[in-house]
Amino acid sequence: MTGVRRRSRPGPVGGTAGDEPPRGRVFGLRTRLLLAFLLVAAVSATTTAALTYREARNAVLKTAQDVAVSSFREEIQNLGFTLPLQKEGLEDTLRTIARKGKPRTWVVFAEYGSIRASSGENPVSTVITPELRRAARNDPRGSFERVVKDGAPYLTIAMPTLFKTGPGSLLHSGLTLYAVMRLTDEQINVDALLVAARDGALPGLAVALVPGLIAARSVLRPVRKLRQAARSMGSGKLDTRIPERGSDELADLARTFNESAAQLELTVRELREAEARARRFAADVSHELRTPLAGMLAVAEVLDEDAEHLDPDTAQAVRLVSAETGKLAVLVEDLMEISRFDARAAELNPDEIDVAEAIAKTLQNRHWTDDRVRLELPDGIRARLDPRRFDIVIANLVGNALRHGAAPVTVRLRIETPAPGTPTLITEVLDEGPGIRPEALPHIFDRFYKADAARTRSTGSGLGLAITWENVKLHDGTIRAGNIPGGGALFTVAIPLHVEETAG
Repeated sequence: MTGVRRRSRPGPVGGTAGDEPPRGRVFGLRTRLLLAFLLVAAVSATTTAALTYREARNAVLKTAQDVAVSSFREEIQNLGFTLPLQKEGLEDTLRTIARKGKPRTWVVFAEYGSIRASSGENPVSTVITPELRRAARNDPRGSFERVVKDGAPYLTIAMPTLFKTGPGSLLHSGLTLYAVMRLTDEQINVDALLVAARDGALPGLAVALVPGLIAARSVLRPVRKLRQAARSMGSGKLDTRIPERGSDELADLARTFNESAAQLELTVRELREAEARARRFAADVSHELRTPLAGMLAVAEVLDEDAEHLDPDTAQAVRLVSAETGKLAVLVEDLMEISRFDARAAELNPDEIDVAEAIAKTLQNRHWTDDRVRLELPDGIRARLDPRRFDIVIANLVGNALRHGAAPVTVRLRIETPAPGTPTLITEVLDEGPGIRPEALPHIFDRFYKADAARTRSTGSGLGLAITWENVKLHDGTIRAGNIPGGGALFTVAIPLHVEETAG
């Protein structure tokens, strides 16, 4: 004998509390934390490298430019010019200045009226911009500018020559000297700084991955514990708690979870105690009613047999008492059956039976052998079923169809074999009535539920389909209700077929 195992009603397809979470998620919390950590590290490293590069570049260029400007100004101040100038003598002077260039030799260019002279053959005049020329005319101290020409960096310095016209008075002589120096070496140093900053940032990101993993693990450890605790509670261990450490947000989450778990445990305990009391009450009441009901049924049966000898009013009252006593007896038996399911005391006593023969016997015992019930039962289908409980299933479904549907009621039997899967015994009961209202379908197997609220005084107790559902589940089967296109209700029972023999 096998004890009944309580199962939940069929519900929407979805995961359960005990399901394993999907592993290897591409964008899980760990991955997002690592990406965020690496993004912060990358931004920090890039910003630091960019600032370092900018400051180092400015320092390199400023050093070269300060040396060149100071040296060029000094050379010009140390030279004496006699005006007017000749181009040949001016070029010799420019070559002398260029050789003394610091930090490296310059190309010196001079403008004096219409005279243009240079210390070399390079066309350096194209590097000198109009802005630098204007600055040289307006600023007696001279000016300088960094320019890029044809991809090459240059430092250009403009220095006007002055002569004294009196104490503290200077006058532009009309001669402006320009020094042009290529910044190739400085550019090489700047490029080397850029490569060093870039190459230093990449290892920094790799190193940042290690604390990122450690940080992600420290953050995710409480989350994993919370997930395990939630899964444990979902499996029924309501005393599960999470260790509370620290005073941060995760510790607050752990405390909140523990408080909620404690409240839930208390609530569930109270509900279980109330449910147990309700089951005991229903069982005790039903048990206590069985003995007096047995005597009442016996008396009602005797009175019902003699009703035809009584006057009409008394006979009608006797028949009413007899009918209501019968309903009460059925209700008490149904309550006893439900209480056994709730107490997990219902047992399955399977036996190998001929299914078609069992269905026919059920209908015969209820005197449903007339034209109201049609049978479509192939011979030779055998299965291991509990004969008594299968009899209740068929009787309840056919009786429900006859009471609330319309004849003829059809009982069908067949075998379905999913590929792959265990062969399944399919039993269908359908009628030609109006069918089940759509809003009633989700509750059709609920206890004491009646699809028509006006039928509060109907012969049914509202427990028949609930008992049917429990008996089907006891066989590891399923039952569903629906409507046939065009009218009529359809109940389908599917039970795994453990024994099958097919006659030719």
